Amino acid sequence: MSKTAQEFPKYDVYDFKAIEAKWQQHWQKTKSYKVGEDAAQEKYYLLEMFPYPSGRIHMGHVRNYSIGDVIARYKRMQGYNVLHPMGWDAFGLPAENAALKNGVHPAQWTYENINYMRKQLKAMGLSYDWDREIATCHPEYYRWEQLVFLQLLEKGLVYRKKTTVNWCEDCATVLAREQVIDGRCWRCDQQVIPKNMYGWFLKITDYADELLEDLDQLSGWPEKVVTMQRNWIGKSQGLACDFQVEDEEEKITIFTTRPDTIYGVTFMSLAVEHPLVDKLIAGTEQEQPVRAFVEQTLVEKQRMAMDQEPEKHGIFTGKYCFNPFTNERVPIYVANFVLMEYGTGAVMAVPAHDQRDFEFAQKYGLPVRPVVQPEKKVDSERLDSENMESAWEGDGILADSGPFNGLPSAEAKKAIIDHAKTQGFGQAHITYRLRDWGISRQRYWGTPIPVIHCDTCGVVPVPAEQLPVLLPGSQVPYGSHAPLHQQEDFYRIPCPKCGQPAQRETDTMDTFMESSWYFARYTSPRTDAPLDKEAAQYWLAVDQYIGGVEHAILHLLYARFFTKLLRDLEYLSVDEPFNNLLTQGMVIKDGAKMSKSKGNVVDPHELISQYGADTVRLFSLFAAPPERDLEWNAQGVEGSFRFLNRVFRLMQANKECFIAYEREREREGGAEEASFSLAKLSPADRQLHRKTHQTIQRVTESIETNFHFNTAIAGVMELVNQITVATGDGAKQPVEDAVLREALQTVVMLLFPMVPHFCQELWQFIGYNTPLDHQQWPTYSTEAIKEDELTIVVQVNGKVRSRLQVATGTDTEEIKQQALDDERIIKFISDKTVKKIIVVKGKLVNIVV
Repeated sequence: MSKTAQEFPKYDVYDFKAIEAKWQQHWQKTKSYKVGEDAAQEKYYLLEMFPYPSGRIHMGHVRNYSIGDVIARYKRMQGYNVLHPMGWDAFGLPAENAALKNGVHPAQWTYENINYMRKQLKAMGLSYDWDREIATCHPEYYRWEQLVFLQLLEKGLVYRKKTTVNWCEDCATVLAREQVIDGRCWRCDQQVIPKNMYGWFLKITDYADELLEDLDQLSGWPEKVVTMQRNWIGKSQGLACDFQVEDEEEKITIFTTRPDTIYGVTFMSLAVEHPLVDKLIAGTEQEQPVRAFVEQTLVEKQRMAMDQEPEKHGIFTGKYCFNPFTNERVPIYVANFVLMEYGTGAVMAVPAHDQRDFEFAQKYGLPVRPVVQPEKKVDSERLDSENMESAWEGDGILADSGPFNGLPSAEAKKAIIDHAKTQGFGQAHITYRLRDWGISRQRYWGTPIPVIHCDTCGVVPVPAEQLPVLLPGSQVPYGSHAPLHQQEDFYRIPCPKCGQPAQRETDTMDTFMESSWYFARYTSPRTDAPLDKEAAQYWLAVDQYIGGVEHAILHLLYARFFTKLLRDLEYLSVDEPFNNLLTQGMVIKDGAKMSKSKGNVVDPHELISQYGADTVRLFSLFAAPPERDLEWNAQGVEGSFRFLNRVFRLMQANKECFIAYEREREREGGAEEASFSLAKLSPADRQLHRKTHQTIQRVTESIETNFHFNTAIAGVMELVNQITVATGDGAKQPVEDAVLREALQTVVMLLFPMVPHFCQELWQFIGYNTPLDHQQWPTYSTEAIKEDELTIVVQVNGKVRSRLQVATGTDTEEIKQQALDDERIIKFISDKTVKKIIVVKGKLVNIVV
């Protein structure tokens, strides 16, 4: 302490506006949360998913960033060197759409939003190191992303191929999936058609096994998220084999996880995008009807939601292929339910053992041939093509399967794969649901892809010294923001190799590229390279990552993949980016997630203006555990505000104990207060002292175990209640000053991570000028938390009949005797024989009669 007894401030009311402005200015002026690497101090990297600069923060932001800030401040008080940065996921389609709607440039719209949202975040008192702020639309960010792209291109981990896109003829442009509404262009309302175009891809499939195996390392992630990623990668083991097309040189390669059913194949299904379709129908009478079916199916796919299951349709190509196991002639169909993205785009159809194939066969009158019989079925219950009402998809015993008859499915699968390998038409194969990451976007507001197309030299990387390839018109004064393929000044350039006329790539990168490595860039945001290796090695991996579960697959999977890419480029030394993951719930109002379209949005700015940032923070932390949805409750905000006012008044009412302490220190030359003896405390003082230390234990464990700030806050509220009772008019005797000071200081310190302005002001009020961030988190005494008495439940034959109050430390025999002598127990055992007495120490006695 540094105040004299005469220097304690006086307050009439809790003036949150003045208090919050005061401490925000102080933190900004002193750069209180600026950090650097310190080998002598253990680091803690805390990160919330950075926001898209949409214009204003919403209650979801408030909750997410309040959770993160509590952890950051708590860890600082534990002595960690805490990195807690903030930035902006600034590229993307929403900015382009908003700019078009509002008649401004996407860069102007984005930077204005960033400036406004930065002020809002600072008004929340969030402890960010703002010197590390990044915006992914800034050339000094995407310059290094372009360099990494070129390095991956050199290593063969980036490639270009044709892919099907959404095309609007009227706008002469490619549309992102989000821009296609009911099959029509969002801008001109014309029908969107599929079109084959070249696009750039990252070889994430090269890392599929590692991405899958390393999920086992993520013990700090929710199991739900790990399972979602495991299913998305979708590793499958089975048989790959060839079906020879009749009268053609071509073969159809299939992959199946059920080789035990291969004798039941009755037709072949191809995806409409399968490259063999054109060859099979060329010059045949089926050519026109098949082409019409393919075009119609592709259009329907554009209109369909990703999770929508289409009604099954197909068309016969007029061609046949041969089952290599039976040499049976099998008709070839094109079907709308076969995915080119999974397996080979060709499916051997076994209607008896696949429900999808069964429904298709029923519709088109194709044979159903059961070849796997369920075990332990009598002959009358055997599967028969005449009586099957649905497919049998389980394992069983093979039948009508040549030399494999009688084998169980598991054994048959191996035997059939071995046979195919021996005969030279198949082999064991592993495939993945995961597909290479298509990063091309045909829109303006994104990172330009740094390659040049030359008729003579082919694809030419932009020389590294010419990076960044700037997004045209994105610098002040702003210019055109038309798609890049419409900007000749941008794409017409000489080839850097031969000097002949060439064209820049006009695609921009998927915005997931920017968010897949931003957490690493935070470790050295101003370095003249993608990363400073020493800084990255010190800070990474992120110790605690916080964000919505909606990012469980794409963002988190791409971030994991990009970490492995940067490791293999020797920028990083870690395999995984995030040691621990917290997926917070949504903010709900009127039974639905808050959104403008539902008209149920609550503006945090209005709440902060009315109640203060600390009240809003406290409500968002107290209303629900972080992993659960938070139900909006206006009364809850009022309650949080009342609680802070109550604590404020309590501190004022008891400031004499701090003034008296300062006077005593002045007399004793500034000596610190000696710790008090538990034995000398009155029962009331001992009770408050015990509650103080029990609260420290409860709050610490609530944060450490599962970030349940709601129970932590509830614990502090109970302590405040007990202080109020102990110091109120009804108290039998005054509380010892030292005990009261300890309790009040503990309230301030425990609440500080949740309501930092409020507590820092109270900390100063009670005589301290040091930042609470630099105070050591309070620890509890195991001796102090012990109860003087214990409540022991007494049972007779397992039923609760009484309760005893016994002194802590009472031996087992004495507890038994007290139980037997209890008047309420005697009436249940007086006419019975006691067989045994079971004592569970400190909890219960069970008398068996």
